[in-house]
Amino acid sequence: MKDFQEFDAELADWNALRATLECTALLLGNGASRAVWDDFGYDSLFENARTVEEKPLGPSELSVFEALGTRVFEQALSALKTTSRVNKALAVSSAAPRNRYYAIKEALINSVHAVHIPWRLVKPATLATLSQELARYPTVFTSNYDLLTSWAIQHAPQALSDLFDGADASFDLNRTATTKTRVLYLHGGLHLVRNSDGTARKLTSTEASLLGSFAINNTIKTLDDVPLFINEGSSQDKLKTIRSSDYLSFCHQQLLGQHGALCILGHNLGEQDRHLVQALRLARPKALAIGIKARTAAFVQHQKRHYAALFEGLDTELHFFDARTHALTHPGLAVPVER
Repeated sequence: MKDFQEFDAELADWNALRATLECTALLLGNGASRAVWDDFGYDSLFENARTVEEKPLGPSELSVFEALGTRVFEQALSALKTTSRVNKALAVSSAAPRNRYYAIKEALINSVHAVHIPWRLVKPATLATLSQELARYPTVFTSNYDLLTSWAIQHAPQALSDLFDGADASFDLNRTATTKTRVLYLHGGLHLVRNSDGTARKLTSTEASLLGSFAINNTIKTLDDVPLFINEGSSQDKLKTIRSSDYLSFCHQQLLGQHGALCILGHNLGEQDRHLVQALRLARPKALAIGIKARTAAFVQHQKRHYAALFEGLDTELHFFDARTHALTHPGLAVPVER
């Protein structure tokens, strides 16, 4: 691995690099989603939920997050659901935790709708590009929880699988073999929910209705599905949620076993994703092809040093390419954000 001072500002063209380096997997980050819809660049879904115009998180809801020491909606909703059930079993009023549950979920839904690209703006050509490019890899890892990848799978189910293929759309550890490209959601997704027994299930709405039906409150009489996705938080906080889910644990384990060359696209691998870096360091992939969005020469050099520091001491080859030359982050995919 090069000395930090030796990195220049040159970036390879992805198509040229791909011709000489066969990547067996792809790791997608938020930059890949922003390439399509820039509003995915929000800093914090939790902060958005505090300030969203329609029914934001109030003091009572915020106190739940504070008590749990988390900003992850899944943890807060799961805790309230459990509390409500225990209270009911003990003949204690469950109204307070149930009401907080629905208030948090409603704020979450409103916040997601405020930042997510509407289905009506997603072009068929965009979905075709996404699905075709994803299908080039045996395995796709993504830490994004938006619906772009899910829509791409629905566009090309013959080529892509998220392993929720059973009749009940549930994940089964005994049913993970597939000849299709595996798409694994490292941090869950808006279309995934946690069943009452802790297993994971996929919402089976159509493309057009999936965003509208995400985490819908079905009834005020019973607590419904808890969305299974990690919106933010520290690396340790994310690992806590990952370990509590058989599906997320499986996805993380697959990353630990990624020994072939890996393409990293739109992922800064910051401090909040230290668990992903640690998994890759343990996996020791043959090579990493890392996409960098070329801004200035100084920025490119800084990014190269950043990634080199993350994987220092490994015999993994590092290759850097211009992210704009990859079809999944090409500027031509961008959809103007409505204001």
